[in-house]
Amino acid sequence: MTARAWAELLRVSALFTVPGDALAGAAAVGRRPNRSTALAVGASLCLYEAGMALNDWADREEDAVDRPHRPIPSGRITPRAALTAAGALTAAGLALAARAGRPALTVATGLAATVWAYDLRLKHTPAGPAAMAAARGLDLLLGATATATATATATPTATARATTTKAPAPPARAAVPAALPAAALLTAHTYAVTAVSRHEAQGGSTRAPLAALTAVTALGGAVVRDRPGETKRASAPARLLVTALTGAYLRTAGRPLAHAALNPSPPLTQRAVGGGIRAMIPLQAALAARAGAAGTALAVMGLVPLARSLARKVSPT
Repeated sequence: MTARAWAELLRVSALFTVPGDALAGAAAVGRRPNRSTALAVGASLCLYEAGMALNDWADREEDAVDRPHRPIPSGRITPRAALTAAGALTAAGLALAARAGRPALTVATGLAATVWAYDLRLKHTPAGPAAMAAARGLDLLLGATATATATATATPTATARATTTKAPAPPARAAVPAALPAAALLTAHTYAVTAVSRHEAQGGSTRAPLAALTAVTALGGAVVRDRPGETKRASAPARLLVTALTGAYLRTAGRPLAHAALNPSPPLTQRAVGGGIRAMIPLQAALAARAGAAGTALAVMGLVPLARSLARKVSPT
């Protein structure tokens, strides 16, 4: 059980797509990241990795045929070790969410339940893409809820300092409605990529990558489109940043999807899935910039070179 085997099992190169969920959620409620946001990021990372370990445990018999090189069928990691890791990581994620407050724990519990339901029951059913997409949306809402809860429970002095330069953020109970538009966009992207991933081992589907390409294009348009009270009042540099980040999202996801639509072979389909996973980072950044959090957006984009570098060593799919 080498470090390399665990890196493959947990698909560590895809980890860099996770922190942006909570950060985009914090931006969606109009707050800078705080300690509770960091706890939400930690919880998200643990639950994401729990899903990766559980996924390989649940698919161990299928992988023995289609992906014999994976850590479990190749014998480098035992099924028991993978299942134990999934359970421990889930417990750690929920513990971190609990420290961010009861509302965050509630969302994290729903997220954990969705992850386990997807891996154990729903993955190979028509509900599979919807379950995976819901998990991503819940992850963004986890960051929004944790951040808003911390703001609501801050001392009066700290709250006054935090609101001197920004409009008041919604109360904790309104965090989910405030973050729902951003969560919906991330959910839609995840659904499209997951639908393509169902064909990555055998290939042969032109419809899935073409539908995903259409969805990605529509999502890009939705991100840059004016919304009352948001981008209409944004400065020219802020709107330029949103446009640039959206362009990076479309380029990262769209090009491999177009190739897979033209030639739906397993290698090109796998590249399309990998591109869709990596494209979550610029999408998260664009959502943060759209909410007026330029600093958060640029910080999220700083994860791109790290994800690209590690993806050369460990596949995210």
